[in-house]
Amino acid sequence: MMKGLLRRVGFWVGLLLFALFAVFPVVWMLISTFKQTGDLYNAGNNPFLFNLPPTLENVTFLFTGTHYPVFLWNSFLIGVLVVVITLSLAVPAAYSLSRLVGRWGERSGIAIFLVYLIPPTLLFIPLFQLISAINASNTIWSLVLVYPTITVPFCTWLLLGFFKSMPREMEEAALIDGCSRWQAFLRVAMPMAWPGIATCVVFAFALPLSDYIYAASFVSSTSARTVSAGVPTELIRGDVYYWQSLMAAAAIVTIPLAIAYGLLFGKLVKGFQTEPASGV
Repeated sequence: MMKGLLRRVGFWVGLLLFALFAVFPVVWMLISTFKQTGDLYNAGNNPFLFNLPPTLENVTFLFTGTHYPVFLWNSFLIGVLVVVITLSLAVPAAYSLSRLVGRWGERSGIAIFLVYLIPPTLLFIPLFQLISAINASNTIWSLVLVYPTITVPFCTWLLLGFFKSMPREMEEAALIDGCSRWQAFLRVAMPMAWPGIATCVVFAFALPLSDYIYAASFVSSTSARTVSAGVPTELIRGDVYYWQSLMAAAAIVTIPLAIAYGLLFGKLVKGFQTEPASGV
């Protein structure tokens, strides 16, 4: 009995330490965002307390003294367009592959996922050449065209698990009742796959906010930059770091995304763990 109690205590203590480790960056961002410069750079002050009254000057400077609103708008616009392109390609592709019986269906899904595993450091040079060939460099359209090369393979592979887990009998029943294949897809398959689709939306929308390699390589104009590439250029000026505003810029983007991922985490894991239907 004592041994079991020690195991439970050790489990909860380890879980608490891991939670503190995971939450620490967010807490640090929020505290630093509202700290005055004299408070932040004073080594004698407690870094986890407001030794001077908190201030909103850092957030005000972020929105009025930099191009951060432009970066946010560009990231939002690119994210919406990438989501539309990703769902338009990944959903029908995943559904078609899930209904492709035999070894070719499974092998095709694995092949698509292997494309996602290719590191961006190997792809951005040939992709830059393609973007330059169509005169789309230094515009947001270059990122709109490039990001689906990452999101479509991953989302297709993720949705493949959801569609494979659906019993075909439900779609066959819809066909018998007079529905066409397209109607059966919309009325039966799509509602059952919405958790996976929602996860794909979050993943595709988050990519323009987090990617740096493509955003910095394809875009050099301030008016077309995204948050990930624009914030460092605006808030790191030589050897001067605007730490509070940097933390504010990071918190504004990461906290909503963290909440969205937290709400959909169970659905994401379900998609990873889904077993293929028999005969597929």
